Amino acid sequence: MSFNKSLKKFGKLKNQLDRSLDPTLIVTVATLCVFGVIIVYDSSVAQAMGDFGDSNYYIRQQLLWLVMGFLSMVFFSKFDFRNLKKFSGIILIGSLTLLILVLVPGFGASVGGAKRWLNLGVLSIQPSEIVKLSAAIWLAAQFEKKVKIKPLLILVPIVVFITAILQKDLGTAIVFMVMAVLIFSVSGGAIWQILLTLPVGLAGVLSLIFTSDYRRNRVLAFFDPFSDTQGVTYHISQVLIALGSGGITGLGLGQSRQKFYIPEITTDSIFAVIGEELGFLGGLFLITLFSVLIYRGFKIAENCTDRFGQILAGGITSWLGIQAIINLGAMVSLLPLTGVPLPFISYGGSALVANLTAVGILLNISKKG
Repeated sequence: MSFNKSLKKFGKLKNQLDRSLDPTLIVTVATLCVFGVIIVYDSSVAQAMGDFGDSNYYIRQQLLWLVMGFLSMVFFSKFDFRNLKKFSGIILIGSLTLLILVLVPGFGASVGGAKRWLNLGVLSIQPSEIVKLSAAIWLAAQFEKKVKIKPLLILVPIVVFITAILQKDLGTAIVFMVMAVLIFSVSGGAIWQILLTLPVGLAGVLSLIFTSDYRRNRVLAFFDPFSDTQGVTYHISQVLIALGSGGITGLGLGQSRQKFYIPEITTDSIFAVIGEELGFLGGLFLITLFSVLIYRGFKIAENCTDRFGQILAGGITSWLGIQAIINLGAMVSLLPLTGVPLPFISYGGSALVANLTAVGILLNISKKG
C-alpha cells in the first residue's frame, strides 16, 4: 500500500510539474539563445575592433541584454498572464508613446537615415520591438469576447504610418501588419473582412516601395540579385555568395570570409554567417528550432482553457514565426531584403528582451493547458 501511495504522490507531482513547465519550449529557446550568442561573437569581432577598439564590445552588450531578457522571461513565466488584460490599454499607449518619442529631437537616434532608436543616455532601445508585443496583448484583450475588425483598422494604420513613413522602417511595418492579421484570424475573425481590406493594404505597401529609391532598388535586386553586384544588388549578392560557399557542412565556425563584406552582418544578415560557416546542415538545424518553437506556441494556444490566453499565445507565436520567416526568406532571396532581425539570434537588446519576455508569457499560458 505504501508503495502504491508513493507512486500516486509521484504521479501527482509529475503532473504539477508538467502543468507548470513546457520543457520543449524552454530547451528550444535556450538553444536558440546560446546559438545566437556564439554567432554574434563570431560575426562581430572584426567590426567591434574597428568601431570601438574592443573585439568583445558587441558580445558583452549582447550578454548583458540576454541576462535582462532571461530575468524578464522568468518574471513573466510566474506573472499571471490574465493580469495583462487589465493593463493592455496602458501598455499599448506607453509603447506607442515611446515609438513617437523616437521622432522628437534629442530623444531619437538616427542611423543610416532611419530613426528607429530611442536614446536614453546609458542605453538605446528600439520601441518598435516593444510595440509588437504590446499590440499582441491589446488585440487579444479586444478579441476575447467578440472579434471585430475595428481594432485592427484603428491600430494598424497608426503603427504603419509611424514606422514605415516617419521612421522609414517598412520591414517592421510589414511584420506588424501580418502579425495583426494572423491574430485576427486565430481569434476566429471573418476572412472576408481581411480580403476587403487587402487591396488597400497592398496599394499602400506598393506606394511606399515605389516612391522610395532605396526600397525600389531592393525589390529590383530581389528579381536579379547579380545584376549590379557593386551597386544596388551588392548586399544580397554577398549574402548569396556566403550561403553558396558554405555548401552542405560549411567552412567551419569562425571561418567566414564574407562577414567582412556583408552589410548589417550582426543584425539582419546574421544568417549569412550561419550558412557560410555551418552550411546547409547548420541552416537546417536553425530552421528546425524555429519550427519547434512555432509548433509549441500554437500547441500552447490550442490547449489553453482561457480565451484571452489562447489568442495571446497565438499572437505571440505568429509574431515570432512571421519575423523569422521574413528574415530567413530575405536571406535566401525568396523575399526582398528587409530590415528585420532574426529572433533570439541577431544582435540587438530591445528585440532579445522583447522576444524572451514573450516566451515568459507563453510559459505562463502553458500552465492553463
